[in-house]
Amino acid sequence: MEKISFVVPIYNEEENLRPLAEELQAVAPDLGAPCEFLLVDDCSTDASLEIIKQLATEDDRFRYISFARNCGQSAAMWAGFQHASGDVIITLDADLQNDPADLREMITHYGEDYQMVTGWRFNRQDSLSKKLASKLGNRIRNWVTADNIHDTGCSLKIMNAEMLKKVRIYKGLHRFLPTLMRLEGARIKEVKVNHRPRLHGESKYTNLRRGIEGLYDLIAVRWMMMRNLRIEIGETNVRR
Repeated sequence: MEKISFVVPIYNEEENLRPLAEELQAVAPDLGAPCEFLLVDDCSTDASLEIIKQLATEDDRFRYISFARNCGQSAAMWAGFQHASGDVIITLDADLQNDPADLREMITHYGEDYQMVTGWRFNRQDSLSKKLASKLGNRIRNWVTADNIHDTGCSLKIMNAEMLKKVRIYKGLHRFLPTLMRLEGARIKEVKVNHRPRLHGESKYTNLRRGIEGLYDLIAVRWMMMRNLRIEIGETNVRR
């Protein structure tokens, strides 16, 4: 592990950005490698971009990408993956519900044995309807994809950058990163993490919208699994 790139998608999170930056700066020295913080602004309509630019002038580890139009969370994450310079990529949400302090434990599992470590919001701080919808959604996903992940929707993840950059992310497919990384050969470890209530800003999804989009996404991922090419070369004289 030579360098860690944090990728944080942002849409209208002006009140959360400075507290988030302080938490990232606090945890970074304990992760065992130099860090960069790549903030991807999805065309926010509040002061998020202004604050992001201020952070970048105060600490040169903060880098940013700003979209010309709103493209959604999947696009923001994919753009961040492609522009990240680290050999390890960490993702988390900007709403402060993910706790960066959990990365101190998660990073100990990352390496040769596991190329992806993903969070499990064991004590989730959301409404009952959200928790029930998420539980049902995870069970259906696991049944269709043959995974055994408790919480595919947790954004707190540590991933091998080389594998991750091979994954083509379409709209909505960021929720299936464990499955897509497994198709690239990654071994995955799930770790229980803290989950905090949202104090500022608003959730960007409703249960109905997430359910409808999730059904389309699940069909797409299942097709990708069935059509995935796994080539094993027995012999060659080609030199790279």
